[in-house]
Amino acid sequence: MKRIVTIQDISCFGKCSVTVALPIISSIGIECAIIPTSVLSTHTGGFEGFTFRDLSDDIPKISDHWKKYDIGFDTIYTGYLGSVKQIDYTIDFIKDFKKESTLVFVDPAMADKGRMYTGFDMDFPSHMARLCAMADIIVPNVTEASFLTNTPYTESYDEEHIKMLLKRLCKLGAKKAVITGIAFEKATQGAYFYDSDTEEYYYYRAENIERNFHGTGDTFASVFAGAITKGFDLKRALEIAVDFTVECIKATLPNAEEHKYGVKFEECIPSLIEKIK
Repeated sequence: MKRIVTIQDISCFGKCSVTVALPIISSIGIECAIIPTSVLSTHTGGFEGFTFRDLSDDIPKISDHWKKYDIGFDTIYTGYLGSVKQIDYTIDFIKDFKKESTLVFVDPAMADKGRMYTGFDMDFPSHMARLCAMADIIVPNVTEASFLTNTPYTESYDEEHIKMLLKRLCKLGAKKAVITGIAFEKATQGAYFYDSDTEEYYYYRAENIERNFHGTGDTFASVFAGAITKGFDLKRALEIAVDFTVECIKATLPNAEEHKYGVKFEECIPSLIEKIK
């Protein structure tokens, strides 16, 4: 059985990070190990007074214990990392556990809609770029791609601008880059892929639903990482991830107000299993 380790926080309520990655990756038929970087009572979007416990110093301890048992991974998948220390520990983990066949998949979750997430300053992207340099695949949104490459953020972009960002992302060191949340028109939204080895681009889009839910980026990244690890080629994995994310949003719309903290991905898992088959 293939095995992924995902390094990101646990939000006990709210459907993001590990609480999304673990069930989705498991449903794809891949063993999912976790390294929790912190534990929060809820995610930080839309909730006030949440509890937070920093687990940064546990990361090297978990790593040292695993090394004693020669535990290996087909994919190392990183998500939200809450500090420079966590980035440094994650880089050390990759150095210790990456083998020639190991895929390093980085979701540089740190910003959206032109702004850094709460608690991050504008120095943070330069540290995240060090992690991206070690990746085989990175999957930022437009804001993150702009900040990582020191490119002025704009909400008005065309295809040439996105292609420029993709090339700049790969110059950080990643072989392949995907920018998520791309909408050249109101009717559709998707993800744009670039392979620096072959200089090939691929854009896949689906229906654009103008409603924001927390955790859709984590849903996309978890499906994409899982599908690639399962053996799907990058184009097909991208299609599966985009389609599943849209399906989850549609499933949530009838109860949008009470579920604005996250999408109903659980109801859509049976269809994901069929797509993976």
